[in-house]
This record gives sequence, C-alpha cells and structure tokens, in this order.
Amino acid sequence: MPTINDSVQFLKGVGPAFAKKFEKLGILTIRDLLLCYPRKYIDYTQPYTVVSAPYDVECCVRATVLQKEPARRVKGGRVMNRVLAADDSGILALSWFNAPYAADKLEVVETSSDDCQTKLTTAANAGDYSTLPDIVLMQDNSYQKFLKSYPDAFTDLTDMGINWDDFGKLKQSYSMVDDKHYGVPFDNGAVIACYRTDILEEAGYTLDDLTDITWSKFEEIGKDIHEKTGKYLLTSEATGGDTLMMMIQSCGANFVNEDGEAYIVGNETAEKCIDLYTELVQNDVVKLVNNWDEYIATITSGEAAGIVNGNWITATLMSTEDQKGLWGITTMPKVDGVDTATNYANNGGSSWYITSNCKNVELAEDFLASTFGSSTDFYDAILSETGAISCYLPAGESDVYNEPNEFFGGQPIFSTIVEYSSHIPEFTKTPYHYEARECVNTAVVNIVNGTAKEDALQEAQDTLAFKMTE
Repeated sequence: MPTINDSVQFLKGVGPAFAKKFEKLGILTIRDLLLCYPRKYIDYTQPYTVVSAPYDVECCVRATVLQKEPARRVKGGRVMNRVLAADDSGILALSWFNAPYAADKLEVVETSSDDCQTKLTTAANAGDYSTLPDIVLMQDNSYQKFLKSYPDAFTDLTDMGINWDDFGKLKQSYSMVDDKHYGVPFDNGAVIACYRTDILEEAGYTLDDLTDITWSKFEEIGKDIHEKTGKYLLTSEATGGDTLMMMIQSCGANFVNEDGEAYIVGNETAEKCIDLYTELVQNDVVKLVNNWDEYIATITSGEAAGIVNGNWITATLMSTEDQKGLWGITTMPKVDGVDTATNYANNGGSSWYITSNCKNVELAEDFLASTFGSSTDFYDAILSETGAISCYLPAGESDVYNEPNEFFGGQPIFSTIVEYSSHIPEFTKTPYHYEARECVNTAVVNIVNGTAKEDALQEAQDTLAFKMTE
C-alpha cells in the first residue's frame, strides 16, 4: 500500500500518464494531493437558518419552498424564475435567470435584521452604499431612524405599481416621507387584547364585556376579577413594556410633538394615559414584572387573565397546548376623555426596502409588487408555513385567513387582525420610540413608588430630551 510520501501515480486510477498532469499543478506526492484544497467550496453539511446566514459570504441555507412562480421572460430576453422559501426563523425571496432547475439546489446570501442595520449605519457614515444588499427587511420603528438620517440610502417606490390603499394608513406612514413611499409593508403589528375566557367566566364576564370598552371600564372589571379570582387582568414589563405606547398611539398621539421634540409635560393626552396606567397598577389590575421572561411566565402560568400587545403574541400563547380553547381576542380598551381615542393601535411589524445600491431596481420592484404588494395566494402560503400575518387588507378576505382557530375558541383571528389594522390612527413618528417608552414607563414606576407626578413627568421629559441629543 502506498504511503503519503509516494508518487501520486501509485494511487488506483491515476497511473504515470495522469501523474504527469498532476505534476503540472505542482502535485507530485500523495501528500501534495491531500493538501491541495479547492479554490472555493460551500459546506453543505452544516446549513444555516435564514436569519443566521452570514451576509456577503456564499453559504448553504436549508429552507422549504413555499411558492414557485411560473418562469417568465423579462427585459433582455432572459427567463426569470422566482421562489419564496422559509424556515422557522424567517422568509427568503430568491430570483435567478436562465436556470429553471435551480430550485433544486440554490446558493443563498442572507443577513439578519440587526446586521442589516449595523451595515447600513457603517455604510452611511462612510458615505458608501455599495456594500448594501438590494432589498432589506427592517422593523418599522427602527426604520424611522434610518429613513430620516439617510434618505438617500433608499429608493422611492411611490410609482412602483402597488395600490397603497390596500394597506392601512398607519402602516404606510411608517415608511413615508413627504408623501413618498420608501417601503412595501409586510407583517402586521395590529394590537389585540387576548383574554382567558375561563377566568372571565369564573368572575361572571364574557369576551363581549371587554370588547370596545374604555380603560376606566377595563379597570372596573379588572378590580372585580382580582377580588373574585386573585388574577390580574393584564401584565406588563416595568420599564420595557409597551402598554403606555399603545395607549397614547391609539389616540393618534405620541410623547413627541410634530417637530419631533420630547412632549410629555403639558401633553394632556400623555398625562391621561399615564394617570390611567398608574391607576391600573395601583389597583392590582396590572401586574408589573421585571423582564420578558417574567412577562411570559405570568401569562402561561395563569397568573394574568389577559394581555394587550401586538398580534405576534399569539404565537407565544399558542405554544401553551394545555390552554387550547381557553383564549379569545378582541379590541384593546380606549382612553377616556380624548376625542381622538380609538380601540386600535400598532406594536411591531416590518416593511421591505430597496436600497440605493440595487443595480436592477425595476426587477426588485416587480418582485415586491407581485408578492408582498399584491398576492393573496402568497400571503396564504406564508401564513401556514411561517405564521407571518399580513397587513395586506385583501388577504383578510381569503378562506385561509377566515379559518376558525381552535386555540382561540374557533375565532377566525387572522382575518380579524387584518381588519383591525385598517382602523389604526396615524400619529407622529419618532426615531426615539424605544427611548420614549423607557422614559414614560420609568415615570410610572416612580409615581407608584411615591414620587410626585409632576416631578416624575418632568424627569421623563428631561431624560428623553437629553437622549435625543446623543
């Protein structure tokens, strides 16, 4: 048996003639052959998930094809094939040309949302957008900061052929500046109120009793439920919770003014929301917790009978199999004494953007318009595979979206959520959404702990104003 120091000609199937060809490559011995690595290769043994795949590196991603469109000829005579694929972590849109067999074996380049934001900031600060991907998906609240700071990093999509009225006004506004559209809306962030119907029944209430009510009525019912069952009607994180943000935004207002400046002190709507929320905490209607894990634990353990949050919370609820059939959804309460108050708000969601680095904007626009911008079949497919709920209003009319959901007592929750998203009022956006959330929540905690309201609100105002200068 030849050793690694012997000539390659002694390997089975090589021989003297083939050995001369190896010699031209500098491969003389079996050792040389073993140490001759390919110029490039892709490791198919350890595929990435969609969201974990590194950006700008060829790699293997394992995903399920959800939708395969018929091939069609595009400008230049090329034949374009497109598919949508997904795994449990995210969705992947793929296009290629003159290769109809490629759906069986694809090389994918993908990056996470956080990495996209980091990359965008780095590129903008360097004044060079050439490293950006063609299309990015970003959270709506996060995107406001980039849209206002780096508007030239994105493509104006106003005339791309989408019927923008097929999306709620609020959802559109997240990616608009000066009446121009820069993003194609994707997933739905409409707020829902979810309640344990068995706990409501134990206290003598039904889901109808909590539908289209005010926060004062919610407090009345919550106090009664706590007295009868020992359960809280709502839970929220102490400084990171979204309840206050949802309350004020359901009034078409925010903790900033139209010029984007901190506006807490002297803001009547803000003070009404803070007063109501403080009362809910002080009267054992809302249980404040320290972090997300505790927040979820109060729900799954049954310590809290309700939750008000973005509809994405349904995925967490449905993971508790032992509570199947015990939950129902309805509208959130509205703020008392505010003329613009509604029972609708938004918390979460994202949109697609075409960067200024895209070399074929027409193709990118066509892809987004024919999928996320207009296809009910497309949204039907990704709902069942990924759980992503559409904010495309016609999707709510499909049979798939109107199917009864057994976990939520047979309610067609997905069509209901889409319908809610059409009623959410617009409000002034701020790149400092999360900073404002922390400031006002901290004010409530301070008030509950004995700080005078005026002092707590002034501190929140000053802190937010300072954060806006950082």
